Amino acid sequence: MRIRRFATAVAVLALAVTACGSSEKTVDREASAAGNAGALVGVTMPTRSSERWISDGENVKAGLEKLGYQVDLQYAENDIPTQVNQIENQITRGAKLLIIASIDGTALTTQLQRAADEKIPVISYDRLIRNSPNVDYYTTFDNFKVGVQQATSLLVGLGLLKPDGSEGDAKGPFNIELFAGSPDDNNATFFYNGAMSVLKPYLDKGTLVVRSGQTDFKTIAILRWDPATAQKRMEDLLTSTYSDGTVVHGVLSPYDGLSIGILSALKSNGYGTKDQPYPIVTGQDAELASVKSIIAGEQYSTIFKDTRKLAEVTVQMADTVLKGGTPEVNNTTDYDNGVKVVPSYLLEPVIVDKTNYRQALIDTGYYNESQLG
Repeated sequence: MRIRRFATAVAVLALAVTACGSSEKTVDREASAAGNAGALVGVTMPTRSSERWISDGENVKAGLEKLGYQVDLQYAENDIPTQVNQIENQITRGAKLLIIASIDGTALTTQLQRAADEKIPVISYDRLIRNSPNVDYYTTFDNFKVGVQQATSLLVGLGLLKPDGSEGDAKGPFNIELFAGSPDDNNATFFYNGAMSVLKPYLDKGTLVVRSGQTDFKTIAILRWDPATAQKRMEDLLTSTYSDGTVVHGVLSPYDGLSIGILSALKSNGYGTKDQPYPIVTGQDAELASVKSIIAGEQYSTIFKDTRKLAEVTVQMADTVLKGGTPEVNNTTDYDNGVKVVPSYLLEPVIVDKTNYRQALIDTGYYNESQLG
C-alpha cells in the first residue's frame, strides 16, 4: 500500500515538474517575443549595381517594418571588407536577427561566431553562407532547377527540344559556349550542375559542341558575376575560336548581367543582323534590360525568380524566429554548407521568353507596360 502511494506521489510530482518546465519554456518564448517587439534587424545585400538586389533589400525592409521591426539595410557594393564591417556594426548596434546575402559565402566566419555568442539568429538570403555552423536558416530558389531550366531553354531555342519537352526537329551539331557564375557564390555551382545534367548527353553525342573546349566550372566562372568580365571573355572566345567565320549558335549564360555583356561582345563581332542573328543566349533574374532585350529578339530567355515572394518568405521566417517559434522549411537535405545541412525554404523559378513574358511579369505586377515600352 505504501509502495502504491509512493508511486502515485512520484507520478504527481513528475507531472508537476513537467508542467512547470513546459510553463517555463512558454514563458521564455513569450518573454523573447515581447523582448523582440520592435527589435532591430540587420539586412545586408551584396550590391546596388544589380537591380534585383535593390528590389530584394527594399522588399525585405518594407515587410519587416510593416510588422513593426526596425531595419538597418546595407549594401556592400561587392566589397567583402565592407560587408564584414556592416555586419559587425549591426551586431554592435544590438540587432536581434541578421539577414545576410553574402558576397563571399566563406568570408564571414568570425562575424557569425560573434552573432552566435550573442544569440543572434542568422538567415542566409539566396546565397548560402558556407563553412560555418552559425547559420540557422536559408531562403532561396531551387537553384539546381534554375540550371536545368537555363539549359532546357537553350535547347528549346536551338530547336532540339519543343517547349513541352518533347524532341525537336533540329539535328545539329550546334556550336555553343558556356559561362558560369561567381566561384565564391554557392548558388553558381548549383546552376552549373543543373545545366550540365541536361547538356551532357547532347555534348557526349556531338549534337552540341563547345568549340573552345572550355567546359569545367573553374575555367568558365565569372568572378563577382561581373558583366565586363563576361564581355571580355566572350570577345576573347570569338577571337581565338571563331575568327575563321564559324558561327556561335548558343551561349549558356547564368545571369542577365552577364548576358548583356555577352550580347555586346557578339554585336561588336557582327551578330544581331538579318544575315547573322544573335545566338540563343540564356539568363536569370528577369532584369529590366534583359526583358527588353528578349522583347527585341536579342536575348532569348531568362529565369524569373520572384524576389517579392523570397522577401515575403524571409520576413515570415524572421518574424517567427524573433517570436520564439520554429519557421516553416521545405528542404532539410540538400544545402550542406560544409559544416552543417542548413534548413531551407526553396521557391520555384520560371522560364521566361518572348512567348510568356507578359503573363509572367506584367500580369503578376512585377513590371508594368510603361517600364517595358
